[in-house]
Amino acid sequence: MNFSLHSTDIAVFSAYVLGLLAIALWISRSEKKEGANTEDYFLASKALPWWAIGASLIASNISAEQIIGMSGSGYAMGLAIASYEWMAAITLILVGKYMLPIFLKQQIYTMPQYLAQRYDDRVKTTMAVFWLAVYVFVNLTAVLWLGGLAIETVAGVDALYGMMFLVVFSVAYSLYGGLKAVAFTDILQVTLLVFGGLFLSYLALDAVSDGQGVLAGFGVLTEQVPTHFDMILSPDNAHYMSLPGLSVLIGGMWVMNFSYWGFNQYIIQRALAAKDLNEAQKGIAFAAYLKLLMPLIVVLPGIAAVVLYPDLTAPDKAYPSMMSLMPVGIKGLVFAALVAAIVSSLASMTNSISTIFTMDIYKKLHAEKSQSHYVNVGRVTALLALIVALLVAKPLLGQFEQAFQYIQEFTGFFTPGIVVIFVMGMFYKGTTANGALAAAFGSALFSLSLKFALPSLPFMDRVGLVFVLCLLLCFLVSKLFKAHERESQGRSECVQLSDVSFATNTGFNVAALGVVVILIALYATWW
Repeated sequence: MNFSLHSTDIAVFSAYVLGLLAIALWISRSEKKEGANTEDYFLASKALPWWAIGASLIASNISAEQIIGMSGSGYAMGLAIASYEWMAAITLILVGKYMLPIFLKQQIYTMPQYLAQRYDDRVKTTMAVFWLAVYVFVNLTAVLWLGGLAIETVAGVDALYGMMFLVVFSVAYSLYGGLKAVAFTDILQVTLLVFGGLFLSYLALDAVSDGQGVLAGFGVLTEQVPTHFDMILSPDNAHYMSLPGLSVLIGGMWVMNFSYWGFNQYIIQRALAAKDLNEAQKGIAFAAYLKLLMPLIVVLPGIAAVVLYPDLTAPDKAYPSMMSLMPVGIKGLVFAALVAAIVSSLASMTNSISTIFTMDIYKKLHAEKSQSHYVNVGRVTALLALIVALLVAKPLLGQFEQAFQYIQEFTGFFTPGIVVIFVMGMFYKGTTANGALAAAFGSALFSLSLKFALPSLPFMDRVGLVFVLCLLLCFLVSKLFKAHERESQGRSECVQLSDVSFATNTGFNVAALGVVVILIALYATWW
């Protein structure tokens, strides 16, 4: 089902693109005669305010596969898919409280840099190479491919041309200005995404109630499709393998959320660019409240589509179908919001790829170069990453549904080990580099073994079980080889928890309490 855009919509979309580029170039201008240094380019001069941090976190997170995919999941399984968004809100609060103070105290640019400080260069290099491979060949490629398909579905433009446009757009507004250009333009992106999404939800509910209004429309949905408002699925539910009951509250979803929101370079880099810890924590809290709002924007239209378009050939056609409700002109604006989400994710990923490659790999090999040289290396790296992703997208990922399953499966193999490496490194002084490496490789081994030995085990439960196994493996290896490792390395841990304050101000504590109260109310209402 393709929906070509009216000429007015195209004009609105074009005006948005040109406006965004103009703003990005204005933001990117440098007041320094010698040009930007690495802190300017990769960490936005460490001067991001809280509102830019929060908006950029969400803009980096929301992309085509989330908007279209979660609406499709809303169509197929209902509100239960919102657990990914709502549990992320409480995860963000915990990251802001317990992890950001450690990262900002160490004044790091990248996650591998922290691993070098806490463990050694073996762990740093292993994880840097791993993240670069995943970001280029899994995340970046997937966002580009699924973004091209989204443009094809909504606008009727061939997916290949859509991907080429996304690459050019991303390069044009982010390559020169770095993280500063990405973060500040994300404010516009998120504003458009939120208000465009809320307007679509309004139109959807109004259409469901035959013009009787939003509240009447919501009442019709709860009456006609009551099972789509079950938050905790039972084992006899057809979608239990995707969302296995209480595991969304006490199981593997925590592992996936901490990996994504706490230790993922292209997410956490925004908080690392804050001018101080207080500003970073306010930004994290702001992002948490935006996550609470997201199901209203991306899941509710999918549920409404069950009533309005019950005969769709595929669930992921729900969001494009709902866009047909939009009046001319507004549809172009909402399409711009969709593209904005895709391009923001692309820009965030390429900036993080360039940061990790330049600061963790290239700088170690070429330590005496100038700051401007490292910035240029970062720009070239970002451009090459996009070109590689464009070339391998179609042959590597193939069809949409297969691609999405492949991404989830691939990252799930390594997520438990990553979380163990960071959590043990942060909060257990006895963890060694050998223990961290054992967790990294054990994660893949345990995941593959369980996948074939217990194929009926839900993906999320497998992630939780592998996390526990990696935790035990890391502890045992650290204990058994601790004395030998100290002798061979002659070094002690650089990261000391005694130097870090986990105290938070009243504003953050009130915001955290608000998130908890809202979550309790939501789950109590639609359990």
